[in-house]
Amino acid sequence: MKKRKICVYLACNKFMIIYLEVIIITNCNSQPVTALITGASGFIGSRLTQRLVRNGWNVHTIVRLTSNLNLLDSVIDKIKIHYYTNSFTSLSQIVEKVSPDITFHLASVATIHYTPENIRNMLDCNVTFGTELVEAISSSGTSHFINTGTFSQHFDQQDYNPNSLYAATKQAFEDILCYYSETNRLKVLTLTLFDNYGPFDPRPKIMNLLYSSYVDNKPLVMTPGEQYLDLVFIDDVIDAYIVAANRLLYGNSKTQEKFVVSSGELIQLKQLVTEFESIIGKELPITWGGIDYRPREIMIPWRRGTPLPHWYPRVSLKEGIKSFLKNNQREEKQEDEQS
Repeated sequence: MKKRKICVYLACNKFMIIYLEVIIITNCNSQPVTALITGASGFIGSRLTQRLVRNGWNVHTIVRLTSNLNLLDSVIDKIKIHYYTNSFTSLSQIVEKVSPDITFHLASVATIHYTPENIRNMLDCNVTFGTELVEAISSSGTSHFINTGTFSQHFDQQDYNPNSLYAATKQAFEDILCYYSETNRLKVLTLTLFDNYGPFDPRPKIMNLLYSSYVDNKPLVMTPGEQYLDLVFIDDVIDAYIVAANRLLYGNSKTQEKFVVSSGELIQLKQLVTEFESIIGKELPITWGGIDYRPREIMIPWRRGTPLPHWYPRVSLKEGIKSFLKNNQREEKQEDEQS
């Protein structure tokens, strides 16, 4: 493989000019970089898959037989799909067949309000599956692995204090990665994500709740709204994965690193709603204080993490909301025309 660097102009004002250094990756024999992605059927994973396909990568995904692949419709004929059958043997065979240059691990079960019946599934996906995957990767000689963490591992601004069982399972897998990075040639980079949003997101996240209230004129019952959010637009999140891949493949990365993918700005939930309302030109039917904060609600997202070098959020909150609205409305119009 070889690399060449270009500088992409990002922004300019009277205070600064910002450029993003981008490493264009190609193989010396003109073969594309091969990536293996877990969680490709999810919102972030599908957008990462689409970006890598556009960039000319050779993309392989691992999914379960029950996975809904609708979010991959636009690239389904341009990627290789491998089905995981709940066994280490199937994972090992996939890794051996693909021989990835780098693995992006995004698969997870993000259940905040769990029941005892959910525990095994959460552990299987967030701990066991990832461990078996890394075991297979380490045995194959592949040495680059991007993991996905969450700010909810850092309740009350602590280096580790999970606000949920989900967050605890994410930390457990990070600790397991430490073992593999110390005993194998595996280079690991964990990206700690904050709240993210974007068009066509099927998750019941705050932007989608506000949008549903807007289009359906549906009352929305909220907490008192004093918690702060760190919101990152999906395109910026995907940029972070690309920058992280460049760092692992061609940078001076250490054996195990961890960086945050943060907007660098906080906004209170009530202020977010005000911003949303100013863009749509309409007041939403929200009942503030109608529900209590969740146990261990994170009032201020983690501020102590190290930012990912050479990555900067390019989309402001206002621009992100406008893009979110424009694309969602366009999709609904197309669906109406087809029905």
